[in-house]
Amino acid sequence: MHWASVLRVVGLLLMLFSGTMLPPAIVSLIYDDGGLLPFIVSFGVLLALGLLLWLPVCRSRQDLRTRDGFLIVVLFWTVLGLSGALPLTLSQAPSVSFTDAAFESMSGLTTTGATVLVGIDDLPESIRFYRQQLQWLGGMGIIVLAVAILPMIGVGGMQLYRAETPGPVKDTKLTPRIAETAKALWYIYLTLTVACASAYWLAGMNAFDAIGHSFSTVAIGGFSTYDASIGHFDSPVISMICVVFMLIAGINFAMHFMAWRTRSLTHYLKEPEVRWFLGIMGILMVVVVVTLVIQQHFNHWGDALHHGIFQAVSIGTTAGFATSDFANWPIFLPVLLVMAAFIGGCAMSTGGGIKVIRFMLLIKQGYREVIRLVHPQALVPIKVGGKPVPDRVIDAVWGFFATYIALFALMMLTLMATGLDQVTAFSAVAATITNLGPGLGAVAENFAAISDLAKWVLMFAMLLGRLEVFTLLVLLTPAFWRH
Repeated sequence: MHWASVLRVVGLLLMLFSGTMLPPAIVSLIYDDGGLLPFIVSFGVLLALGLLLWLPVCRSRQDLRTRDGFLIVVLFWTVLGLSGALPLTLSQAPSVSFTDAAFESMSGLTTTGATVLVGIDDLPESIRFYRQQLQWLGGMGIIVLAVAILPMIGVGGMQLYRAETPGPVKDTKLTPRIAETAKALWYIYLTLTVACASAYWLAGMNAFDAIGHSFSTVAIGGFSTYDASIGHFDSPVISMICVVFMLIAGINFAMHFMAWRTRSLTHYLKEPEVRWFLGIMGILMVVVVVTLVIQQHFNHWGDALHHGIFQAVSIGTTAGFATSDFANWPIFLPVLLVMAAFIGGCAMSTGGGIKVIRFMLLIKQGYREVIRLVHPQALVPIKVGGKPVPDRVIDAVWGFFATYIALFALMMLTLMATGLDQVTAFSAVAATITNLGPGLGAVAENFAAISDLAKWVLMFAMLLGRLEVFTLLVLLTPAFWRH
C-alpha cells in the first residue's frame, strides 16, 4: 500500500470539497438568512485538514495501484460524509446532533434522500440549498470529478475510476483517456442539470427551487426544499418534467455520450439494458395506475394517472420524490414500489439498486438453468446484445447478489434488535441500501424517530449501496492488506 500517495490524494480531495462550502455561503449572503458562519468555519476547517494531510507527502510521486484506488474511494466517501456534517452540526437551524447531521450528509452524498429533518420549509435558504448541492455532487461521484482535475496536477485516476464507477463491467471507457471520460460525463451531467432547472423554472418554480430540485432530480437523490417534496407544487406539469429527467438520469450515461457524439438516438434502442429499464418502468407504471383506479384510491382517474406514473418512476429509479403518501396506498402497492427499487437504474447511471444489467443477467441465468433441466447436455450461452457474457461476469453477479441479500438480512435483524418492527426494519434497510430514501412504517416520512445505533447501521447501508458492496467489503478482507 502506497500510504504517502493515498494521503496525498485524500488531502487534495478534501481541499477540493472545502470549496463546496462557498456556494451555500453565497446563498446565505443573498438571502441574509443568518446561516453564513457555519459554512465559513467549515470551509476553513476542511481546507486546513486537507492541507495537513497533503503537505507532509506533497512530493510523493508513487503510482496509484488498484488497491490504493479502492482505499481512497472508501476513505474519501467516509471522510466526506462526516465532513459534510460539519455545517449542519454548527448551524442553529436545524439544531441537530452529530449523528443526525452525519446521517443527513451521508444520505445527501450517496443520493439516498432519507432525511432526519422536520420543518424543512422553515430552514435557512443556505441549509436548504446545501442539502440539494450534496446530492448533485454525489450523483455522478465526486471521485469522477476529481479524476478529471487531478491529472492536471500529476495524479493518475484510472484506479479511482474503476473503484467508483457502478456496474458489473468497470473497465469500459468512453474516450481513450480517463480524464477525458470524466470530463465528458460531467459535461453531460451539467447539461442535463441546466436543462432540468430551465424546465422547472418555465413550469412555474422560482429560480431557487428550480435549481435545487434540478440538482436532486438529475442526481436521482430525492431531497427537496420542502417537507411535501414535489407534492408541494401540486402541478402535474412539474411532476411530468421530473419523471422525464428521472428516466433520463436512470439510463447509462455511456448511452448519453454515444448519442451526443453520433448525434443519433438509435443507440438507446439498440442497448438491451435500456430496453429492459424502460420496459420495467412501463410495466410498473401500468400496474400502479390500474390498481389505483380499480381500488378507487383517488376521486378522479386523472389523479390516479398523475400520482401513479410519478411514484412508479420516482421509486423505481430510486429517486424517492413524493407527490402522494404512497406508504398508505392500497393492497400490495407500497411493497411493490419498494421491491422495484431493488432493481433500480442502469449501470453507470445516477440510480441506485442492484442495477438493471445485473437483474437482467440473473433472469437470463435462471432461464438457462431451466433449459438445462430439460436438456442436460446443452450448451446454453447467456447473451447480451447478441454477444456471449463470460462466465466470470455471471459468477460475479451471483456473488454480488448473494452478498447483497446476506448483508440486507444482517442489517435488518440488527435494526429489529434495536426495537424496530419488521415493516420498519425491512423498509429502512431497503430504502438505504438501494439509495431510495423513503420507507414504510415509522420511516415513511422521515428517520428522525429511530435510535442513533439504527442510524449508523443505515449509514453503512447507504455506503454499501453507493459503492456497490464489494468496493467497501474488499477493505475488510485480510488478502487486501497483504503485500
